[in-house]
Amino acid sequence: MSGSKVTTDVKRCKVAEDLQNNALQFPTAIMKIFNDPIHGHMELHPLLVKITDTPQFQRLRHIKQLGGTYLVYPGASHNRFEHSLGVAYLAGCLVKALCDNQLELKITDEDILCVQIAGLCHDLGHGPFSHVFDGLVIPEVKKIKQSKGLPDDIPEKWKHEQMSVLMFDDIVKSLKAENEDVLKEHGLDDKDVIFIKELIEGAKTSEGTYEGRDEDKSFLYEIVANKQNGIDVDKWDYFARDCHHLGIRNSFDHQRLLKFARVCEVNGRNHICFRDKEADNVYDMFRTRYTLHRQAYQHKICNIIEDMFAEALVRADRDLHEGKPEDMLKISEAIKTAEDYSKLTDEIFEQILSSTSDKLKESRDILNKIIRRKLPKFVGEARLSEKHISKEELKKTWKAAVEKYKPTDPTVSLNADDLPVYVVDLDHGMKDKNPIENVYFYSKRKPNEASVIKDHQLSSFLPKRFNEELVRVYYKNTDGNKEEQMKKMEEAEKCFQIWCDSNFGLQ
Repeated sequence: MSGSKVTTDVKRCKVAEDLQNNALQFPTAIMKIFNDPIHGHMELHPLLVKITDTPQFQRLRHIKQLGGTYLVYPGASHNRFEHSLGVAYLAGCLVKALCDNQLELKITDEDILCVQIAGLCHDLGHGPFSHVFDGLVIPEVKKIKQSKGLPDDIPEKWKHEQMSVLMFDDIVKSLKAENEDVLKEHGLDDKDVIFIKELIEGAKTSEGTYEGRDEDKSFLYEIVANKQNGIDVDKWDYFARDCHHLGIRNSFDHQRLLKFARVCEVNGRNHICFRDKEADNVYDMFRTRYTLHRQAYQHKICNIIEDMFAEALVRADRDLHEGKPEDMLKISEAIKTAEDYSKLTDEIFEQILSSTSDKLKESRDILNKIIRRKLPKFVGEARLSEKHISKEELKKTWKAAVEKYKPTDPTVSLNADDLPVYVVDLDHGMKDKNPIENVYFYSKRKPNEASVIKDHQLSSFLPKRFNEELVRVYYKNTDGNKEEQMKKMEEAEKCFQIWCDSNFGLQ
């Protein structure tokens, strides 16, 4: 080998070394290590540790990740606290991988830190039993207030992300009160705070216009809450974590997908894209989502328990019952301020149970039924066919079927009010659409060009439909003679089968 060739190789190595050294990494000495059962030893920046040490964040230790699922799956006792740490860690892994592989993206220390903080704080706004609060309780309270003509100041379609932003604001305020330069000393300014809040809420428009970062860094908004196609580190963590605690096999490999993530310009915007050979792995991610909903999140008993818990909270709300004890938190009004909301956790379950107030008797009775497993009995389930039927029409046809049904046992009579019908929506993340169609892939030969995957590159085993609706019927009268209940259950099951066999679009 000639001397000139050696010199050239040395120069190239030196340039590569300089570039690597300039890749934005935080010194190991200042990082704190968290030992996690899912991700192992996670390194987190000291500013993130300061945030975790605030009361607003510590509150997440008292909110179950999977709500009422814990009352069915004994292992699902994990909380929003550890999930949030995991999301912060994965957010850092992904943004640092992009930074190391593509120096031209000009990802800064501040970008990395902001994305990690957003991952850490994205779930601060969850209420008691997680999605039970924003998915069931608040909408029901709003509906009752409107029907009774009470003042309704609950925002339309209130979601926990809105409260996460308020809680994050409260954390920033409390940190500044302790040390005015706590954010500034880590290189963050007011624009970075705006950026973090935008990352938490996700894109509000399809165009994705933001204040926190310029358009050339639009890909950063796809890391924590990806509205483009649903592939984000939030799902990566809870898929792995929930499967671990539920005892459900996880076929999706987020570590592999992380290795093949790359930013490409598509239709004038920078998006996070993946290698074309990872298409099946990406589909496994969406399939894992469906599996978790089908087997756990929308489990027939989990759903009914969460409905009961939501009903107990609604009945306990002070706005709807005059004379409620003064020490009882205004549940529905807690969403107005971060200070009130920070007091609202799963512990409200025990607070209601231990109360001796007559005003909380109805709520207490419902929770006691949950504890004693006096739950509505599951009558049956059927999948809706492609023919669309509204939920209102289903309820009407079911009520008519119950009234028309003639029990084979003359001593039994069925009441439609005791046999509520529920409709459960299941999909792969984008309703009836194939989510893969919104994911961009690049090839080995053209790593800077990406497009949607071609049909011939996907497995022929993929489904033709990507969503379904399940109709479920329960028998909720759990009081009285057990033998009589068994007879009614048998007749209800026969009635349900006849209903399913009729022309209501059921299979």
